[in-house]
Amino acid sequence: MRGSSLATRLFLSATAWVVVILVITGFVLSSVYRQAVERSFDRRLNLYLRTLIAEAATPEDSTGERQFQSLGEPLFEIPLSGWYWQIGRVDGDKPDVRSSRSLWDKQLPKLDDATGTLTAAGVRLGYVNGPEEQRLRIVERQVDFGSDGKFLVTVAGDATEIFDETRTFDYYLGGTFLTLTLVLVFTTIFQVRFGLAPLKRISESLAAIRSGRAERLEGRFPVEIAPLARETNALIEANREIVERARTHVGNLAHAIKTPLSVIVNEANVHGDDLFAAKVLEQAEVMRSQVAHHLERARIAARVTVVGTVTEVAPVIDGLRRTMEKIHRDRDIAIDVEGDAQPKFRGERQDLEEMVGNLVDNACKWAHSRVSIEILTEAATSDRPPMFRIVVDDDGPGLAPAERAQVARRGQRLDESKPGSGLGLSIVIDLAALYHGRLALDSAPIGGLRAELVLPAA
Repeated sequence: MRGSSLATRLFLSATAWVVVILVITGFVLSSVYRQAVERSFDRRLNLYLRTLIAEAATPEDSTGERQFQSLGEPLFEIPLSGWYWQIGRVDGDKPDVRSSRSLWDKQLPKLDDATGTLTAAGVRLGYVNGPEEQRLRIVERQVDFGSDGKFLVTVAGDATEIFDETRTFDYYLGGTFLTLTLVLVFTTIFQVRFGLAPLKRISESLAAIRSGRAERLEGRFPVEIAPLARETNALIEANREIVERARTHVGNLAHAIKTPLSVIVNEANVHGDDLFAAKVLEQAEVMRSQVAHHLERARIAARVTVVGTVTEVAPVIDGLRRTMEKIHRDRDIAIDVEGDAQPKFRGERQDLEEMVGNLVDNACKWAHSRVSIEILTEAATSDRPPMFRIVVDDDGPGLAPAERAQVARRGQRLDESKPGSGLGLSIVIDLAALYHGRLALDSAPIGGLRAELVLPAA
């Protein structure tokens, strides 16, 4: 059940247990009822057996024969009715078998240890196949009549009554349990649906916080869920406070380092003709570049940890277009914007402005006359969230593959005649990576460099 919700797992688990319990209970009740029907049927057969033994013990009449009655059951008189009695001599050489009229000219089989069960009263019970392959429930007992000899007295009844009675009970039991199962399943669905509703509300509220539609969990929750909501809100507030402290520390560190560096640079400039001073200026510039890069990265990382910040992409792109057109007005650079205006960036506006601004500014510096900006959306898949792409093309000279790899490294510049510190693309790469995005450089269809920025969408 990978990927399934808690409600689904609880429902399936509860349903499985209900079905298992009801099936086991059904088998137990069916077995108990079958045994009860067999005991009732056996009591009836034993009554006929005792009556038959009593009649067999009566003295013979004047003809030397014993007269057996119908035992009060007309079925013993109907041929092959399924109800039979039989008395057979078990000692002596001459067989002596008496049987009910229903048995016609057939004989009942004997029970043995494999087919019958012997009771404490000396009565053996079991199932046999009788005449016409009827399934019979049979009881037999060996009786010693003294000088008259030993006889095996047998009474059999049609076992169809037992089977029909049990089958009818199983049908009613199955229908009852099926109804009970459906009732329990619907009850479980109701309990799971409404019992887990507060957790679903928390899940939806957390999604709203991540998408920027809310800042904290709002609403009333049951007493069991309320502590979770309170702790979650406290965690969100603590996260914001940590980020604010990190921003403050980064700013303080920037001022604390930049001031001594400025003093070193100023002192070295005073001794500009000294080789040592020139080396100090060179290394101070390297230090300034390193400090600027790492402080910028720390500042960015602090902002990325903020939960629930969402920025509309289209207004940022439009604002950058107007700004770049003003900056490069003397070169008459045309900046075209097209594509989807709906994407939202899951992050802060100033970070999006910094990333796209670096790319558009770089394109405008190298373009001959045209810069193209395209916004594309990518739907979510099973292994990644929804993303959007900002593609910036220029019609400038472009870069060879080796030059693209070089220019993406921090502080690397291919043409010192263009203004800048060489940190722009590296900052974009670092910032995009912190947001789990990426920057790719390629050849533009219009002749220059293509910069493709992929970022998470809200």
